[in-house]
Amino acid sequence: MRIIPAIDIIDGKCVRLSKGDYNTKKIYNENPLEVAKEFEASGIKYLHVVDLDGAKSKHIVNYNILESIASKTNLIVDFGGGIKTDKDIEIAFNSGAAQITVGSIAANNPSKFLEWLTNYGSEKIILGADCMNRMISTNGWLNKSDIDVIDFIKDYEAKGIKNVICTDIAKDGMLAGASNALYQEIMSESNIKLIASGGVSSIYDLYQLIALGCEGTILGKAIYEGNITLKQLQELC
Repeated sequence: MRIIPAIDIIDGKCVRLSKGDYNTKKIYNENPLEVAKEFEASGIKYLHVVDLDGAKSKHIVNYNILESIASKTNLIVDFGGGIKTDKDIEIAFNSGAAQITVGSIAANNPSKFLEWLTNYGSEKIILGADCMNRMISTNGWLNKSDIDVIDFIKDYEAKGIKNVICTDIAKDGMLAGASNALYQEIMSESNIKLIASGGVSSIYDLYQLIALGCEGTILGKAIYEGNITLKQLQELC
């Protein structure tokens, strides 16, 4: 299983939220590049970067942070947040993203998402399936839909998507364990490569996700709060 630390960015700073609530913002480091270099030095190969300003503004904002991390480390970066137009996706890839994660456009403008999937290929495009009570949420989790997460994933799998990041918003940033039952259901209903996100609180949670068969897992607050050490991740990797 790939271990993928997350760097979430607001105002150019490394932050974490609880349940996607911008009012719960906690700043962990003023310099995201510094954080990325610490991950790389610990043997981490992958990084998940989220432009929270972009998600809220509906266009990429912090592409300069992405460019800095991609150009000054060897980390393989997937990037999401605010990718709404052809210009946004071009900026993301030109700034060094190896993959981009798209959720809102997939829910709100399927034809555009499928156009990107065709143009860039299934290895470059990750489907972001962020849900609250199983229903897909969009635009920085500020808007709720009536789309069930399993139906959402299966529909796009049939159209060629291979990689999915699924975040249970109720778990995100809460350090209360991952949504194992939901992830198990997703994998039983589809053949996608599932990247679990949200709720990881300890190294034990990671072993559970490995046992479930997740292709990768994203973790953030557990690292920043010291629940999981970089040494533990190095040993696991």
